[in-house]
Amino acid sequence: MKITKVEALYLRLPEVKGQCDSGQDAIVIQVETDAGITGIGEVDSAPLAVQGAVRAPYSHAITCGLEQVLLGEDPFETEKLWHKMVRTNVYVARGGPVFHAISGIDMALWDIKGKALGMPVWKLLGGGFRDKIRCYASSLFGPSPEATGELARRFADRGFSAVKFGWDPMGRDEKTDIALVREARKGLGDDADLLIDAGLVWDAKTALQRANAFAEQRIYWLEEPLRADDYEGYRKLANATSVRIAAGEEEWDRKSYVQLMDVGQVDVVQVDLTRCGGFTEAMKIAALAYDRGLPVANHGFTTYINVAAALHWLASIPNALICEFVAEEETKLRDELTLRRFRAEEGYLRIPQEPGLGIELNPEAVARYRVL
Repeated sequence: MKITKVEALYLRLPEVKGQCDSGQDAIVIQVETDAGITGIGEVDSAPLAVQGAVRAPYSHAITCGLEQVLLGEDPFETEKLWHKMVRTNVYVARGGPVFHAISGIDMALWDIKGKALGMPVWKLLGGGFRDKIRCYASSLFGPSPEATGELARRFADRGFSAVKFGWDPMGRDEKTDIALVREARKGLGDDADLLIDAGLVWDAKTALQRANAFAEQRIYWLEEPLRADDYEGYRKLANATSVRIAAGEEEWDRKSYVQLMDVGQVDVVQVDLTRCGGFTEAMKIAALAYDRGLPVANHGFTTYINVAAALHWLASIPNALICEFVAEEETKLRDELTLRRFRAEEGYLRIPQEPGLGIELNPEAVARYRVL
C-alpha cells in the first residue's frame, strides 16, 4: 500500500463570531492510498498555515511540503514517517503550524492502518484499558456570572457529573472572577465536579490568589492560569496551592511536555492529539507522565474527529483521568461534519469499536462548509 495524496481541507461557518471558539472552523486531513483506503485526521491550528505546510512544494532537504514527503510511502510505517516529516522540516516543525499539520497526518495514518486491518486504533496502540471514560462538559463561560450559572444547570440536567467553563470574561477583575465560579457552582450543585479554565490571564501571584478563592467552591482543577511558557510560575503556583493545576494544550512534542512536568510541576497533563504530534507522540508523552505519577487528560474543542482520536488514545494508556467533551448547544459545523456524532451517556463516552478511528466525513457537509 502506498500514499497517493495528502490534502488539508479548510471548512468554515459562513459567519464567525469574534470569540475564542475553534468550533467555528476546522482543518481536516485526508490521506489517500492506492488501495482505495482514505484516512482522516484533524488539526486545531492556524488553518491556512496548516494548508501551506501540507501543500508547499519541495524547497530543500530540511524545508519540504508534507505531501511531498509522504507520496509513495507505506502508511503503515508511522514511526518512520513521523520522523521523516520532522526531519525534512527542521526549520519550521519545532512547534507551530507545521508540527500541528504533522499531528493531523499522523492521526490519518493510524486511521488507515486500522481500516486496512479491520481493527480500532486503540487495539493497534495496545490499549483496552477501558471501554468507556468519564467526560466533562466543556463550555465557554456565559457573558455574565448569572448566565454561567444557567449554563451549569443545563449541563447538570443533561447528566454530566463534571463541567468546565473557560476564557473571557474570566480575568477582567477579581470580583467578576469570583462571581463566575460562585455562580457556576451554584448552578451545578454540590455533587458534580467544577473545572475552571482561566485562559492564560494571570501572573503567578494573582493565579495563587484566585486558586485560593476558588477553593471555597471546591473546584476540581484550575487550567492554564499562566502564559504557556511560564514554567517557573507554574512551579510556584503548583507548590503553593492544594488546587490541582492543569495545563498542556499549548505544548507540542515530548520535550516540551517534560519542561511542563519537571519544571512546571503541574498536576494534570493535558494533551491535544491535533497539536502534539498525533498518536505517535501522544503515546510517548503519556508514558513520560506515567513515569512521573501524573494523570493525563485530552484537550479538544473542535470536531468529533478529535473526540474519536482522544477516546482511542485514552483507552490505550493506564493514566487517563477524564475526557474533555464540548457540550455547547450551537455546534453546527461539529454536528454536521461527520456521519457519527458522539453523545455522553450518564456522563460517560464509549470507546469506538469500529476499524480505524471509527468515524467518517459527511461529504455533503464538507461540500457545504469547505472554503479552500
